[in-house]
Amino acid sequence: MRATQELHELGQSLWLDNITRGMIDAGTIQNYIDTYSVTGLTSNPSIFDNAIKTGEYNEAITTLSEQGLTSEEIFFGLAIADLQRAADLFQPVHDRTSGVDGWVSLEVSPLLAYDTDRTVAAAQELHQRANRPNLFIKIPGTPEGLPAIEECVALGVPINVTLLFDVNQYVAAADAYLRGVERRITDGLNPLVHSVASLFISRWDAAVAGAVPAELENQLGLAVGLETYLAYRTFMDSDRLRRIENFGGRAQRLLWASTKTKDPAAPDTLYVQGLASPFTINTMPDSTLPAFFAHGVVGTPLAKDGGELQNQFDRFAAVGVDRRSLALKLQKDGAASFASSWNELLSRIETLLSNTEETT
Repeated sequence: MRATQELHELGQSLWLDNITRGMIDAGTIQNYIDTYSVTGLTSNPSIFDNAIKTGEYNEAITTLSEQGLTSEEIFFGLAIADLQRAADLFQPVHDRTSGVDGWVSLEVSPLLAYDTDRTVAAAQELHQRANRPNLFIKIPGTPEGLPAIEECVALGVPINVTLLFDVNQYVAAADAYLRGVERRITDGLNPLVHSVASLFISRWDAAVAGAVPAELENQLGLAVGLETYLAYRTFMDSDRLRRIENFGGRAQRLLWASTKTKDPAAPDTLYVQGLASPFTINTMPDSTLPAFFAHGVVGTPLAKDGGELQNQFDRFAAVGVDRRSLALKLQKDGAASFASSWNELLSRIETLLSNTEETT
């Protein structure tokens, strides 16, 4: 049995962290579903920006511009069209798992990371436009994003909470989700609104690279993942969630994001092997996924008792790593990076249109 199938049998979902129109047209995503046990995918502006750089979308961009759309409207037109097709590919998985799996994700503008009201409005509008039952709207778990997450869940919008970096940020996001579901119960509405909480892993180790002893290199991300997993299990075992389940709701699932190894000296499947755990999701770019398929090993499932976790954190603290303040910095830097990619993407579209006008 291939490692991807073995991980799937363990109970972890494997999602692809990439999408392009060419991948859909060529049957690449369908092949990932059939061969690699992939049961969903995620997207972000950086992914689309990289695809637009290749010229793959030039004709579609020109066509949309003729409708008088802005660069942002053009982007969402492209992204929604692609993600609708991807959602349709995963619909059989979605049906087979009664909505637990088979999801795709579309992100609101990263420029809204600190604007609650506009995030809610954008999430509703994108959800309605996409018109797919298995499409998440991605909202960052910033302080301003948390009330937007609660409000959107209360409105029935499926949410992928992004840009989470530590257990505190995860717990705040999970609580926002539960509050939204509880509001629906109070209002007599269907509490079954799906959600995932995306914890970013590899950026932790990139942030402390060269600043910790060799034996601690590439270990912080996995430790933070385990700490968050323990909090996740606590939520799953709570009376609060049992009450929600009694009304027909479900738990928000934990998703491992940013699982591509950034250190070339480390194993390329480090964060896949090290984060094996049932009822979670691992999103992998299409470099990590084939690597894990080819030579990956499914690691021992994460320990529910935490093992030597505190001793590991003590070792990082002893060399000056303040993981709480670092988590806040990573979230702030992540939001800034996403906004930068967004601006580059829109600028690329505008440049393409400008060049097209000059040649006509």
